[in-house]
Amino acid sequence: MKKSKQLLNNLNTVQQEAVKTTDGQVLVLAGAGSGKTRVITYKIAYLINNGYAAPWEVLAVTFTNKAAEEMKKRVIPFLKDNNGLWIGTFHSICARILRLEAEYVNLTSSFVIYDTEDKKKLIKEIVEDLGFDKNQFSLNAMCGSISKLKNRLIDPRTYEDMIKTPYDQVVSQVYTEYQKRVTQNNACDFDDLLTVPIKLFKTNPDIVQKYQKRFKYILVDEYQDTNYAQYKLIQYLSGFYKNVCVVGDDDQSIYGWRGADIRNILEFEKDFPEAKIFRLEQNYRSTKNILRAAHSVVVHNQARKSKELWCENDQGEKLVALNVYDEHDESDRVIEKLKEEVFKNKRSFSDFVILYRTNAQSRALEEGLRRNGIAYIIVGGVKFYERKEVKDILAYLKLITNPRDTVSLLRIINFPQRGIGKKTIQRLKKWATVNNISLLEAAGRVDEIEEISDKRKKSIKDFYKLIDKYTSLKDEISPNELSHALVDESGLLRKYKEDATLENQERANNIKEFLAAVSDYAFQNENPTLSSFLEEVSLITDVDYWDKTANAVTLMTLHSAKGLEFPVVFITGIEQGLLPLATSLDEQEKLEEERRLFYVGLTRAKERVYLLWANNRRRFRDVEPQEPSIFLNELDPSVIVSSSTAMKDRYTHKRKKGVDSFDNETIYEDFSQEIPLLKKGVLVEHEVYGRGKVQKVSGKGKAQKVVVKFQNGEQKKFLSNYARFTILSE
Repeated sequence: MKKSKQLLNNLNTVQQEAVKTTDGQVLVLAGAGSGKTRVITYKIAYLINNGYAAPWEVLAVTFTNKAAEEMKKRVIPFLKDNNGLWIGTFHSICARILRLEAEYVNLTSSFVIYDTEDKKKLIKEIVEDLGFDKNQFSLNAMCGSISKLKNRLIDPRTYEDMIKTPYDQVVSQVYTEYQKRVTQNNACDFDDLLTVPIKLFKTNPDIVQKYQKRFKYILVDEYQDTNYAQYKLIQYLSGFYKNVCVVGDDDQSIYGWRGADIRNILEFEKDFPEAKIFRLEQNYRSTKNILRAAHSVVVHNQARKSKELWCENDQGEKLVALNVYDEHDESDRVIEKLKEEVFKNKRSFSDFVILYRTNAQSRALEEGLRRNGIAYIIVGGVKFYERKEVKDILAYLKLITNPRDTVSLLRIINFPQRGIGKKTIQRLKKWATVNNISLLEAAGRVDEIEEISDKRKKSIKDFYKLIDKYTSLKDEISPNELSHALVDESGLLRKYKEDATLENQERANNIKEFLAAVSDYAFQNENPTLSSFLEEVSLITDVDYWDKTANAVTLMTLHSAKGLEFPVVFITGIEQGLLPLATSLDEQEKLEEERRLFYVGLTRAKERVYLLWANNRRRFRDVEPQEPSIFLNELDPSVIVSSSTAMKDRYTHKRKKGVDSFDNETIYEDFSQEIPLLKKGVLVEHEVYGRGKVQKVSGKGKAQKVVVKFQNGEQKKFLSNYARFTILSE
């Protein structure tokens, strides 16, 4: 156990002062790579170990599961006692409060959490039930409108007085019915997880006082990303002791499009005039050239706190700016530079990230990586828990946990197929409405519905018995046992095994992987419950799927990259209308957020940055000419070197020849990190077997094999593409 003085010795002077300032309101302006997570974790340890607070009197809030887990992982070894410590995301903390206080907000503790797809399904159903033409309304736009209203704490009744247009009238009716049905279904969507506790605190003084007096110290990470609802939550929870420490960076506020309000951090001193301000400006991540480039861009923003990052790191390489012909040339140039980095600097694939503004940009990049045999991971694709077969199992489990969940019931009542068609379901829904009961209750009383045939009644009764059986078992057996038994009895896995197409084999494998995930959850938790597993799954974000241990190039959007770092960063598509987006060009506030997004991309890099923009890019069906982004002109020219491969004749010649580089370098088919450097006599260092000498190399590309004899006399054969060793010398 480290003592407090020893802890503080690991901090710089400003970090120490921020940690030791315990009472009152504290704003820590933490620039990129300045050690903000260290400040929060050390502050938690300092408060608890020095007797300022018991563990249960500390609440630490952040934005992603990964960040929350990292915080727990770092802080717990420093604590004398961590019993009762609350560390989590805003949504998980609020879900925890709601499960404890569910009776006060017309819920039960087993309420389920609707994800975006669940929300869309319910809204689509409501639009149809209200008689609106579903083709006239975008489900995404309707979901977005309702989400914005919730995050501004505008309930359906209040919104009725704000209607100005016919579209507002439709939104109002859908919003009113949507919220009614969500409550009837004993559910919350993501926005409700924030807004319902606020309503609870507003209407129940005794409950809000209970939490205010419990949490003596509140610490908030990434404060620049808070929206109005999160801002109000912090105000409520800190209302008694008023000990709030927020950590953030206004230069990294990039979520305005989903409700984040940069004014929360910019105007912190207005809310708390006696607040103490600390600026963490020493960067521990990047080189001097990278920091100078990043600052030269972000300083053009007007809505920002004055600060400039500095470091004691090396000057580093200059940033490389590459003007290319189109998105295919862009992909080729990224791969060319990636190869150079691997050959010359002996980098691993995991050292690289390729960033872009929109997910659509990944297509050409993926094609290039596949063509060259380069392993990659894409963050933000089809997520595991959003795949159809996995969503089907989740729907069964949600309904078992919460029998009022109509959205889940409608998804699975005829899957696997039971001959229960749309007309039968409509009759069942109508009867449930007339009798004021849930849809599942109606299924249990289907014999009373004359309009449904005996054959359909049997199918519905069989479905009801299946759900009822596992509902009664959910508190008797573990989630692991229940999930395996349910998958067997429902026929979900059998369906895909019987029709063994390649696609169905993949679906069957995903179901097995899901069952493995439930097993892992049950093993890792002392008191595993089905509802807590479902809650954990529902709060997973894009980055939570990312396996940073894999030896592969990472592809992701600039938004997904915040909080991460890589030795080498490629930022692609730096063109006017793409970065910044065309919709941001006429609004100063949006343009500044796009500039911050570019800044975030630059500051992910530890050692090298490559910036690419194309003269042409296919947008929808047409190839359109592009202009370089205004952000490129804002970069300090003293830290940039530029080159161009944008001439059409050179590019066309290159594509016809099938050459992957403009330079006179050796081009390797089915490129792998180790291939060009391996030959007989080369010394290598393996992470498991130690030092050895290459005896034989055979094959090429991804099939290349290498035989190594190690100092202990053992001789091992490896596929060189996956060998975990470092090449030393000949």
